[in-house]
Amino acid sequence: MIDLPEVIEKIKDVISSDKGSKIFDKDVAGVLGIPQATFATMKKRNSIPFQELLEFCAIKKISANWLFFDQAVDMLKAETDKFFQIKYFADIRASAGGGAEVFGEDYEMLDIDKNIIYNMVGRGNTKLDAISVDGESMEPTLSNGSIVFIDREQTNINKDGIFIASTTAGLFIKRIRQRADGMVELISDNKSYSPEVLGPDEVSIVGRVVGSIESF
Repeated sequence: MIDLPEVIEKIKDVISSDKGSKIFDKDVAGVLGIPQATFATMKKRNSIPFQELLEFCAIKKISANWLFFDQAVDMLKAETDKFFQIKYFADIRASAGGGAEVFGEDYEMLDIDKNIIYNMVGRGNTKLDAISVDGESMEPTLSNGSIVFIDREQTNINKDGIFIASTTAGLFIKRIRQRADGMVELISDNKSYSPEVLGPDEVSIVGRVVGSIESF
């Protein structure tokens, strides 16, 4: 099990190497963008803020496996068959409410233990991308801030599932259905949001969501 206090101590080491001064829990909360009171409660309950920690790894260019599991970089290089590299687009939000940015070339590579991916998506295609969810229209299935893993080889919307769609309004994460008249519906799991209807030439399927990590 991941131990948040141990993770915090590692983050302190990373931060202190930059600042050259003593680092406290409040400093870690600050770099993760988490309120101090919330961070203290998370530490006490060992609630892991995966989204913030993965973004910290991407920004600092450190291994998530080292941070979570104490697996050194040289160990990763020596045992590459045990790990997958995931493209994490830290600055991209797949909107669960309104339009968002499209994919670009600004991403970081995360080394993720194969067992973590297998537990989420099975042993299918493991060339995955990761982005964050923005908005609440896919609740309760996906929450605002969740990190989703995308298989970009799965673009057949006739199969059930949640997809990332690129539209003229930006990037969306929705259930998608093609109607008999050829129009495409973008459907939210949150029933407070009505389906959006677009022409087939206005929608390009980026890939299917095959797993997620919920924010805390």
